[in-house]
Amino acid sequence: MGLFSGVGVALVTIFDPDGKVNSEATGRHAADLVSRGMKSVLVNGTTGEAGKLTDDERTELLRAVRKAIPAGIPLLAGTGGASTEVAVGLTKAALDAGADVMLAYPPPDYKDATELCAFHEAVASASDGKPVLAYHVPWVSSPGVPVQDLPNLPIEGIKDSSGSADRLLDELAHYTGSVYVGSSALLSLAGPMGGAGAILALANIEPERCVLAFDGDGGAQRGLAQAHLAVRAGGPARLKQLLAERSDYPATSRLP
Repeated sequence: MGLFSGVGVALVTIFDPDGKVNSEATGRHAADLVSRGMKSVLVNGTTGEAGKLTDDERTELLRAVRKAIPAGIPLLAGTGGASTEVAVGLTKAALDAGADVMLAYPPPDYKDATELCAFHEAVASASDGKPVLAYHVPWVSSPGVPVQDLPNLPIEGIKDSSGSADRLLDELAHYTGSVYVGSSALLSLAGPMGGAGAILALANIEPERCVLAFDGDGGAQRGLAQAHLAVRAGGPARLKQLLAERSDYPATSRLP
């Protein structure tokens, strides 16, 4: 199993009211989203509050979600970290837990293109043949992944969460790998222009509308505006509040 086409979800991690990870509920949420059109599930990403999870919690979540979703749905694992060593360790653990694709942002403030390439080579080696996606998320890992460096990296594609229409256009025009948009503001641009897909936080609460927007429905894209802007301003904690209003999941977050 490898890469996918269409819209996938960057999954929230469900916590009990006391703050404990509820892997069973997280898996149940993932399965519901797949039944509503999601083509992949990302676990332990920034939306999943990965920086607040222990290594054992990350593994528990991956195993629970893999068990909960159909075998044909790719399970993506967030494995970026503060250093190459951390990312390699997370990648190996994710592989053992059943992940199909690795998504890794580079360590912040890496020195140059050579160091960026070495990082992705280390992650690719640790993934043992499973596909690796670069992750451009500059507010977590500055300066991110420059478009001009993409062809030289041992990756299958990139998730771009910058929200920049200019950068998205650059990627789709000049990079031959798979481009997945991470911003729910750009879906009706990314899909019609030939993007491979999307990996979205907002799909936790608006999966159907995200699919319509990626398919080019401008009305659906406008319909995402209120929720998109709320989540952009408030992050995973705000997303969980919105999810709690539409479900029986608690809004508990480990983030402020």
